[in-house]
Amino acid sequence: KPGEQKHPKEPSSLQCMHLAVVACGDRLEETLIMLKSAVLFSNRRLCFHIFAEDSLKPEFENKLKEWPSSYTKKFESTIYPITFSVGNAQEWKKLFKPCAAQRLFLPVILKDVDSLLYVDTDVLFLRPIDDIWHILEEFNSTQLAAMAPEHEIPKIGWYSRFARHPYYGTTGVNSGVMLMNLTRIRSTHFKNSMIPAGLTWEEMLYPLYQKYKNYITWGDQDLLNIIFYFNPECLYVFPCQWNYRPDHCMYGSNCRGAEEEGVSVLHGNRGVFHDDKQPTFKALYEVIRDFPFEDNLFQSLYYPLQSKFLDTVHTLCGRIPQVFLKQIEKTMKKVYENRVIVYLGANHRY
Repeated sequence: KPGEQKHPKEPSSLQCMHLAVVACGDRLEETLIMLKSAVLFSNRRLCFHIFAEDSLKPEFENKLKEWPSSYTKKFESTIYPITFSVGNAQEWKKLFKPCAAQRLFLPVILKDVDSLLYVDTDVLFLRPIDDIWHILEEFNSTQLAAMAPEHEIPKIGWYSRFARHPYYGTTGVNSGVMLMNLTRIRSTHFKNSMIPAGLTWEEMLYPLYQKYKNYITWGDQDLLNIIFYFNPECLYVFPCQWNYRPDHCMYGSNCRGAEEEGVSVLHGNRGVFHDDKQPTFKALYEVIRDFPFEDNLFQSLYYPLQSKFLDTVHTLCGRIPQVFLKQIEKTMKKVYENRVIVYLGANHRY
C-alpha cells in the first residue's frame, strides 16, 4: 500500500547475533556446553541455529528449556533438520565427519539471515561473542567470510606438507570458527577452476566437490580452502586467538595473539575435551560444563579452573595458564562490574 513502511524480513536481525552449529551423532552434550559458554559471557541477544539429526531435536529442546530464565531470555533457538540443497545428500553426509558438510549450505538455507558465526561443536567462547561479531565491521568491500590460519608455522603445517589440492595462503585456513556475511556470499559470483565465468555459491559446491573429492582429507574445510584459494580477496583472516587449538601450544607456544591478549575462542579439535592428551583443554570444558548457572562466576568457574590448571603444568599447554585465563578473567570482571553498577543504580532510585 502507498505510504506503508516496508519492514525487513527479519526485524530482529540487527539486535541478534546469529550463531550456527551442526550436531550429529554423540555431539549433543558438547554442543550444549558450547552454547552455554556463548550465553554465559555475551551481552547482546543471541539467535541459535542448530542443525541436528532428527533423533537429537527433542533432547536439544528439553535441555535448553531446563536453563534458568535469566539465561533463556538472552537467546532464541531454532532447530533444523540436516538438508543438502544440491548433489547427493548421502555423499555430503559422509564427507569428513557426519553432517559436517551442512555448514557449506548455510547461505542457501538461512536466506533471511544477513550475517552469521558458524562454529564446530567442540568450541568454547572465553569472552563475549559480541567481540568477534564486531569483526564483521572490519570487512572491506570484497570480504565476505573470516577464518583463522590452520597453522602459524608453514613448515609444520598440514596443508603446506600434505595437501594435494589448492589451499588459501601459506598454511590454509581452519573452518571451525567461521564468520560469514551471508548476504554477500549469496550475491557473489566466485572464480573457480571449472569454468571461465563466475559461479554462485550454490552452483559451485557440487561440481567443486566432484572435481576434488579424491584429493580432500578434511572434507568441507578443504572445499572452503579451494574456494578461497581462487577468491583470496573474499577472505578476512583473523588471528589465532579466535580459533585456538592444541597445535598452538602442544609443541611450544606459537600463537602470539593469545600470549598478548589471551585465548578468545577455544577449539578442542581431535577430541581433546574428552581424553587426557591435553588436560588444559579438558579442564576448561569440564569447568564450564559443571558450572551451575546461577552461581558466582569467580567462585564456581574461575577458582575451580585455576586449581585444575595446577594439575596440568607438566604439559606444554599447561605451562601457560595465563593464556587460557586472561580473557575469562577480563570478561568476569566486566560482568561483575556491570552487575554492581546496575545494583547500585537501582538502589539509588529510592
